[in-house]
Amino acid sequence: MKDKGIITTYVLVFGAIFLLIISGLLTFILLQMKQSEQKVAWNQSLEIAEAGLDYYKWCLNNEIEDNCQTEINIEDLSGNIIGTASLEIISETYCGVVSSREIVSIGKTEKMPNVDRKIKLLYGKESVGTFAYLLNDNVWAGADREIKGFYHSNGGIRMDGENQSIVSSASPNGEWVCTDSFGCDSCPISDGCVYESRQCKCPGVFTTTDNAQPDLFSYPADYFNFDGITIDLADIKSIVEGSPQQYYWPPVTDINANGEGYHIKFLNDGTFEVWIITDLDRTYAYSEEEGWHYDYFTIGDEYRYLPPITVNSSCPVIFIEDNLWLDGKINGKVTIASADLINPNGETDIILSNDIEYTTLDGSDGLGVLAERNILISPNSPDNMEIRGIFIAQKGHFGRNHYNNNIRDVLEIYGSIVSNGRVGTQWTSGSQIVSGYTKRENYNDSSLIYYPPPFVSSVSSEFQTINWEEVE
Repeated sequence: MKDKGIITTYVLVFGAIFLLIISGLLTFILLQMKQSEQKVAWNQSLEIAEAGLDYYKWCLNNEIEDNCQTEINIEDLSGNIIGTASLEIISETYCGVVSSREIVSIGKTEKMPNVDRKIKLLYGKESVGTFAYLLNDNVWAGADREIKGFYHSNGGIRMDGENQSIVSSASPNGEWVCTDSFGCDSCPISDGCVYESRQCKCPGVFTTTDNAQPDLFSYPADYFNFDGITIDLADIKSIVEGSPQQYYWPPVTDINANGEGYHIKFLNDGTFEVWIITDLDRTYAYSEEEGWHYDYFTIGDEYRYLPPITVNSSCPVIFIEDNLWLDGKINGKVTIASADLINPNGETDIILSNDIEYTTLDGSDGLGVLAERNILISPNSPDNMEIRGIFIAQKGHFGRNHYNNNIRDVLEIYGSIVSNGRVGTQWTSGSQIVSGYTKRENYNDSSLIYYPPPFVSSVSSEFQTINWEEVE
């Protein structure tokens, strides 16, 4: 009987131990299964959140944003709902026009809705600020030049300066005719050019110095459609005229019969002054378009027309229906345009007579300058000149005319030059500098690529991902 009692005791003890082991094992298995399901849900939630972003990007690029849902069901290939994506949209607008969007997408699965993932995406269009230079003509970058940023021309490029980024040419068949005005009076055969049919034919991009980096030369590159980035100045004018601030000024003779143009001076406190020019001094000058002539770019007399005006950050756009002189210190983002849309035969220029600077360099300041024709540096510009912004000469060119015995030291440009015609801020005779700046430096401003001032041209019509991050 004692043996039977001991056996019974052993059975009970080992049975209890077995049950404990089985229970613990089952608990462990269930816990592992739950953790596995949570891990699957964790990964699926991220995929669902990304699917929500893709859905909204599709809405934007197909221009049906108003009909987009902010909470959508995500289905598998069989049509079964596997989760939902909730969207929150924060748009940055100027003058009622969206410039960029911040999209927050929260994804969660149908089985485990308590496990969610949140993604924040900044979505916008790449502006012409991606280029240091964007040109629509043949060009010669001199040996004094330092260029830090993409340099592209639809014509040929003689790059004798120092390039830190890609230099691309869309010249047909990867070649172009280099003439005397590009220093090819003696065809540089040793640098890849050939003399044929009394013409000096050179590669799309070539150099005659040791300054450049030929491994960064690209030709023939894709042709850049300048018509695609032409800004409708009439649209900008109508927006400005329709805004409560009315940052619009008509032809100057409507205000003063003796007016010669406007002078806008930006002040470092976020305001600007409007001056009316009543006298311009003439200077004997040469340009390829006009030959030798007198230009009238030096202000002789002017008066302040209005006291300082505060730039409205919600619509920081100024439209001048006349020639414009521009300088000062920019606080915030602002765009200024000059065009004559009243006279069908009229075209306006913008003259840079002094430095244009920013109050801060953290990306919060930015300037867009849009000229119907030319953007030109005046003959009385500083010996050491600094200008910042995106400068777009739609029908003309960016440059500085030839002035006899008018030589300056250093020109620093931080931003982008977009010019329909050939650019030039230095003139030489043989190997001698006879006019313009002896040293020129160009720095691309990366902060203006995706956060440009309003109405600055985009290089693509579609929105693109600027920044992607997962947030708590």
